[in-house]
Amino acid sequence: FAYAFSDKKYPGVPEIDLNIIDDRPFFVGDLQFQPVQVYHFRLPVLGFRVGNFAYITDANVIPEEEYAKLQGLEVVVLNALRREKHPSHFTLEEAIKIGERIGARQTWFTHISHQLGLHEEVEQELPPGMHLAFDGLKLEVML
Repeated sequence: FAYAFSDKKYPGVPEIDLNIIDDRPFFVGDLQFQPVQVYHFRLPVLGFRVGNFAYITDANVIPEEEYAKLQGLEVVVLNALRREKHPSHFTLEEAIKIGERIGARQTWFTHISHQLGLHEEVEQELPPGMHLAFDGLKLEVML
């Protein structure tokens, strides 16, 4: 969509106000967002912490120095694509280990492939406090 960012606009091109973010916290209204640098294969991408909630998906690496930003969480959402190794996503085993390391009261796995297995069966294998997300899931988080 390079035309949307071109200096020369023509009728019908979307008007976009870019807000560049980096690793520093920023606010949206009254909510403070803390970016968490992660990797999707070799591509640096951001997860976010808001209060005691963090959302990290489309990742396969969390750099060591970023774990400090994830301490004291009530809820974390992580991707767990499948059981087999993937170049740009956590496996279920990797996501469980990361969830245990973060130590949130609740860990929810999302970005799940059909290759992971049946929801009911996989859910039974998970440690206490860890769950597979599902369509229509709503989490209530007190920020």
